[in-house]
Amino acid sequence: MIAQVIVDVVHENVAKPFSYLVPDGLALQVGIRVAVPLGRQKVNGVVVALSETCDIPPERLRPITRALDPYAAVLPHMLALAEELAKEDHCPLSETLRLMLPSAMRAGRAQAKKETIAQLTAGVDALTAAAQQKRSPKRATLLKMLADGNPHPVSELATLVTAPQEALKQLAAQGLIDLSECEVSRQQPYEKLSFELGVAPTLTPEQQAALAVMTPALQKGEGAFLLHGVTGSGKTEVYLAMAKYVLERGGTAIILVPEIALTPQMVGWFRERFGPDTAVLHSRLTDVQRCDEWRRIRLGKARVVVGARSAIFAPVSHLGLIVVDEEHEQTYLSDKHPRYDARNIAKSRCRREGATLLLSSATPSILSFAMARRGDYTLVEMASRVNNRPMPQVTVVDMRRELAAGNRSIFSLLLQQKLQTCFSQGRQAMLFLNHRGYNTFVSCRNCGYVVKCPQCDVSMTLHQLEGSDQSELRCHFCGATMPPPSVCPECSSHYIRFFGCGTQKVDEELHRLFPNVKTIRMDIDTTQKRDAHYELLTAFGQGMAQALVGTQMIAKGLDFPNVTLVGVVAADLTLNLPDYRAQERTFQLITQVAGRAGRAETPGEVVVQTYKPEHPCIIAAAAQDYRAFFTQEFERRRTGLYPPFTMIARLLTESESCDAAEAMNNRLYDAVDAFLKANPAQRRRVLMLRADPAPVTKIRGKYRYHVLLKVFEHPDAQPVLQMLTELAAVNDEQCQIYAEFNPATLI
Repeated sequence: MIAQVIVDVVHENVAKPFSYLVPDGLALQVGIRVAVPLGRQKVNGVVVALSETCDIPPERLRPITRALDPYAAVLPHMLALAEELAKEDHCPLSETLRLMLPSAMRAGRAQAKKETIAQLTAGVDALTAAAQQKRSPKRATLLKMLADGNPHPVSELATLVTAPQEALKQLAAQGLIDLSECEVSRQQPYEKLSFELGVAPTLTPEQQAALAVMTPALQKGEGAFLLHGVTGSGKTEVYLAMAKYVLERGGTAIILVPEIALTPQMVGWFRERFGPDTAVLHSRLTDVQRCDEWRRIRLGKARVVVGARSAIFAPVSHLGLIVVDEEHEQTYLSDKHPRYDARNIAKSRCRREGATLLLSSATPSILSFAMARRGDYTLVEMASRVNNRPMPQVTVVDMRRELAAGNRSIFSLLLQQKLQTCFSQGRQAMLFLNHRGYNTFVSCRNCGYVVKCPQCDVSMTLHQLEGSDQSELRCHFCGATMPPPSVCPECSSHYIRFFGCGTQKVDEELHRLFPNVKTIRMDIDTTQKRDAHYELLTAFGQGMAQALVGTQMIAKGLDFPNVTLVGVVAADLTLNLPDYRAQERTFQLITQVAGRAGRAETPGEVVVQTYKPEHPCIIAAAAQDYRAFFTQEFERRRTGLYPPFTMIARLLTESESCDAAEAMNNRLYDAVDAFLKANPAQRRRVLMLRADPAPVTKIRGKYRYHVLLKVFEHPDAQPVLQMLTELAAVNDEQCQIYAEFNPATLI
């Protein structure tokens, strides 16, 4: 038998299957991981095919060293998915196979923990055998304990019988019991979460109606749905009911959430309903936790997977349902190579494995809602909150008037009054600002110099160091730090000033106005520690603080019954971004964070502070009217020919040499231009072609240029997109090239 193996080495010289002999007695199957010789090295790989012959003479083939697992690590449908991704991204199959496996497992850093299991041999009468063990009461006792015929861990038997190992070996030698090893999990993620199996609540009529639409598709293992439900409408209960339906029929489910911050809460809800059948996958787990959870899923010991973007590659069998919660979030797009959209992977898996896809959001992406209107998804709507609770009352404050009235505080007078009332009533508040740090930039008032990161073409943010009165400047792209200047590096002036505000300054101002109020700040800076998301949210949920200050990680999905007030400190912060989706993202953020208020019996209030209260996006968000916003945004994009009417595509070039990056960008532009001139049918589908420096021209020491295209969505345009992916595969020693289609950001 000959095995075709993809070795775990990402290089164009080995980007093909290699043939190896299968040693006698080594049982292999497609998808199993193996150790193989490659030149003078020993490397790991994945078996992608088995055959009895190949084009290479047998005497020239080298044998496989050993199998690394007793089972296929990459299931057939996952191997097909990896091949599809490799073809789309024009990258080696070894690179997409890495997405299917925990990195620590590939590197051998987290071996499976094994435990010895004892079980009565088939056909043995335990009581009769026990009576014959007259010389050893211990062996007789062990046989009686194994009389139920079920497998029992030796560690379990050791709690009842002192040092049973030798006695068990003797029983095995007599053929009375079988001893074997099996993989066991160590500490599971979020074991601190206390949960009891609960009974599902009675569904509301809207929830029942939504389920009635989707259940027939679940039965058939088909269908793609977009669930548009307002914040607080009980969408999670619909997910739970659908997962229960799938599990009762022997299937499995994957639930994707956009932020790690949401994972503990979602895990708690699913564990309360499904117990240890729930597994967790995301990037903040330890190597051991991630590998153990992966193995639990692969061996069928966990049939519901909750996790962030990477959980879409969970090795479940009999897939019945994938839920993409908050489907509008850009975090589902991977910004690392190979680049993928978890929503597209979800579609592919559901189509390939016969499962139902559910995309869900209170503020669906313009593209998804347009696809639902076109019929690509079945639209299911939930227009009211559970028990007909009112939506929060939203008030928009014009910060220009506050400034004219002499209020230079971060908080408007109205927000200060609302906070006072909220705290005096024992309620909780959430304050949202989508910028971390203390001040957003440092500038010289004399010459206009702005302190920028030496490795990135962006201004540095001032951060107060936790627990001290000192501060430092940080780059939010590469993490570089430096002390803030006391004099201007350009003109030696002492007129150095700090501008803008971040979550640290909001927190400080809140303490100044309400010194007795305890606060929790939640942003990337405060969630570096493992389990920090869980600990901070648990503390807030238990009432250990009255105010939660945070960035977009607090803006969605969270459910705290005692939160009755939400303050949006700077609503137009994202409105000024140089991106055609700036209005969409602003509407989504405001609507989502507003939805955190009034989710229990007490009605909620929202104060939205802005310098552009007349902007249609702000008005629609304040009214929490998604359809009105969709109509105006859809028409704006139709007029400007932006997605979904066109596709934004680009070839991004990065290099440590500015000249090399610019030269490569010019060559790419010339290649695209020549292709379009030679193909008139394709040229008609391209509305724009230009070569420019990227908006952020330097990140992490690499200069960035791009060739930007606006392309009509049309079959004639497919050769253009194919040509771009092929050009992206021609990296040289100095430049890396990436093909991006409707990228998450154009920076």
